[in-house]
Amino acid sequence: MKNQELSKIFFEIADYLDIEGVSFKPYAYRKVALSLESLKEDVGEIYRNGGLEALKAISGVGEGIAKAIEEYLKTGKIKHFEELKKKLPLKLDELLKVESLGPKKIKVLYEKLGVKNLKDLEKAAKKHKISPLFGFGEKTEQNILQGLEFLKQSKGRFLLGEIMPTVKVVIERLKILKEVKEISVAGSVRRQKETIGDIDILVASDKPKKIADYFVSMPEVEKIWAEGATKCSVRFKQGFDIDLRVVPQKSFGSALQYFTGSKEHNIATRKIAIEKGLKLSEYGVFSGAKQIAGKTEEEVYKAIGLPYIAPEIREDDGEIQAVLQGKLPKLVELKDIKGDLHCHTNFGDDNYKDSLEVMYRKAMELGYEYIGISDHTKFLRIENGLNEKQLLDQHKEIQKINEKFNKQGNKFRILHGCEANVMPDGTLDIKDEVLEKLDYVIVGVHSNMKMEKKEMTARITKAMENPNVDIFAHPTGRLIGNREEYQMDFDKILEVAKKTGTILEINATPIRLDLNGFNIRRAKVHGVKMIINTDSHRKEQLDFMEYGIGQAHRGWAEKSDIVNTLSAEKLLEYFK
Repeated sequence: MKNQELSKIFFEIADYLDIEGVSFKPYAYRKVALSLESLKEDVGEIYRNGGLEALKAISGVGEGIAKAIEEYLKTGKIKHFEELKKKLPLKLDELLKVESLGPKKIKVLYEKLGVKNLKDLEKAAKKHKISPLFGFGEKTEQNILQGLEFLKQSKGRFLLGEIMPTVKVVIERLKILKEVKEISVAGSVRRQKETIGDIDILVASDKPKKIADYFVSMPEVEKIWAEGATKCSVRFKQGFDIDLRVVPQKSFGSALQYFTGSKEHNIATRKIAIEKGLKLSEYGVFSGAKQIAGKTEEEVYKAIGLPYIAPEIREDDGEIQAVLQGKLPKLVELKDIKGDLHCHTNFGDDNYKDSLEVMYRKAMELGYEYIGISDHTKFLRIENGLNEKQLLDQHKEIQKINEKFNKQGNKFRILHGCEANVMPDGTLDIKDEVLEKLDYVIVGVHSNMKMEKKEMTARITKAMENPNVDIFAHPTGRLIGNREEYQMDFDKILEVAKKTGTILEINATPIRLDLNGFNIRRAKVHGVKMIINTDSHRKEQLDFMEYGIGQAHRGWAEKSDIVNTLSAEKLLEYFK
């Protein structure tokens, strides 16, 4: 679990160095931060097993950063980081969450207005001290105030992708205990909600005290809120709370159903039980005083006359009626995914990203049949976007690799696309004659995100009407907790997507999860096809696919709704 702590520190170090105008080093720190963020192995274990040399085997880790990791593992601090914070006493992680603020602007606000935190920022913005500063203006000041308001609404919530690595580690640790008979995450994490307030873990055991003692003594525990034989509540150093409940094995299924929720779904299932003369609670299903079910969720649902309902759709949003009518969808599964089409590489000489070879080999390891390379195009200079010539050069390179695979009898295939930019007038930043040569084209909005609803809708629909466009990436443009959705007529977008055959992306990057479950259901109702992509910039991020699957479940998506469940041949036919 040190992975997430170190990742956060290295991101912050990079931001501090950006503020100071240091060249190159921020790239190195961000590269390592991205690697650690999605690294499956615990960095502490890696160090214990192999020392500094093992740390240097992590992507992007050199001698200096390896020693910094070692220092943190031994002391809980990194001297260089502490010095940077002392030199610039800012709540940098807070300030960077405000839309419109980057390291350079934060530096100006600190130097000119003494802004150190969100409170200072809000005070300065409300007194209109920001707009007169060079490089800001009234529009930026207004965006800052809107961003602050947006942050207040999402305070105290954590991204699902931030939470899950910790959940997995805690569960794996508890599983090792011989006293643990069964274990599962519950609550909103199990329902795959986009943001999480706290974590609920459920254990079946007849020796709860030993489990509770182990749980509260974990090194990441910062504060113990409650400690009992069957329930413990703690605060982790990362800032979130974890509740552990230990129940008898005979009640594990009913407790899991109850603590998974949602509250509304539980009320609906209890009503059904009452109508049948039964009582449903976290202790089991009872007929009078006799427990007739409770060991597994399947038997709990069966006892009240329902088939098993997947956790992600337990929101009392039509799932009960669908079950009773025999219309419960068979949800798409991770094993159905044949490939990932939104993957970036370092072809444009971008230090943040992995190479083409690293990306396709990781895709092979995941058992995919293909990977789609979709680097940014020229308008997005910050991402070293490719121009027409570079795209054609990349196309030739990919063709050569595919020919080599073919000669070796390797059925794996690299598909070549791009992520073109939708300009404010709805045109694309790459010529059509080049786009025509690619296997597919993804488009996305990366600028002018505060356009009026009518203009933004027209901009996006014009892009989708381009005959070369196949996929619309991260369609609403939101960044969870950082940026709201574009102002656009989503029903109109769905109408045009259906007419043009444009596929809408379910972007699995944890800060996006865009489309969300609600919009996935809307797309499904309109008969619009979707694709689950990770938008990976590094190989570890290809594992984000599980978060996209979680959102697809919340949107009731089936295999037939998702185009990357098709083989490469059928997918290319679909694009044509």
